[in-house]
Amino acid sequence: MRSTDIWSEEFGAATDTPILLIMGSMSQGVLWPDEFVGRLTAGGRRVIRYDHRDTGMSGTADFATEPYTWNDIKNDVYRVMDTHGLDSAHLVGHSAGGLLGQLIAVEQPKRVRSLTAIASSPLGGGEGQVLMRALTGQPQPEGSLPEPTPEFVAFYRALMAAPPPESRRARIDGMIAEQRVLHGTGLPFDEDAARRLQERVYDRARDLSAVANHRLAAMADPDFEPVGVLDQVKAPTLVIEGGHEPAKPGHGAVIAEQIPGARLMIVAGMGHTLPLETHRELADAILTHTAE
Repeated sequence: MRSTDIWSEEFGAATDTPILLIMGSMSQGVLWPDEFVGRLTAGGRRVIRYDHRDTGMSGTADFATEPYTWNDIKNDVYRVMDTHGLDSAHLVGHSAGGLLGQLIAVEQPKRVRSLTAIASSPLGGGEGQVLMRALTGQPQPEGSLPEPTPEFVAFYRALMAAPPPESRRARIDGMIAEQRVLHGTGLPFDEDAARRLQERVYDRARDLSAVANHRLAAMADPDFEPVGVLDQVKAPTLVIEGGHEPAKPGHGAVIAEQIPGARLMIVAGMGHTLPLETHRELADAILTHTAE
């Protein structure tokens, strides 16, 4: 498999404490909000965000001829760190980005100064299987992670059955509808802000449909996640979950239970996104966690 170009950008002084932001599956780096990034930078951090392969301005691939796995997506994190000259950094991951951070903290502990996992599931916990069983109506085995909310399941069942949108407006409307579901019900949903964000996501993507390759990558290596290794994480760990998390409710507590010394923080009103109302609380917590 050939190497893929990865788009990244950084903020703050090169001498500041580095934070690498890792977004979730099928998500562009700009979903780390500018205002939130600005708060981290103002707090004396060198902040780096990037687009995963097959998202945003990073390279895209024909998966049939250039297949890859989530191990390759994980290795892109190291490539971003190397490109920015970082032997180590504070890793802050959202959703699947938090899962990647957990794996890197196990695999290369010297490269992880601290770990923050936001709206994430525990490494090796079988979150993907829980989701698929929920979407297909299969019963969850005893001991499985909590499943998504009924509203989340109903939305994605309908989305899987719907024909693809045929216009820019229809695609963006669908992206806003998805963001509304992920936002949860704890805070008012700002549709104007959501439209501005999703228009930005749409317009900066080389190929918006390429994000589906992340699902193919997961299916190509279903045993990607090692099981029973979170007790090996040595990095100071902060786990953040929204009080109205629709996709992975209660998963943060499982992470915090399995990583020695991890601290769990519940953000009132937050769902699976990073709305403006949460930026100060999130940034302050991460600045405190990454103080050196």
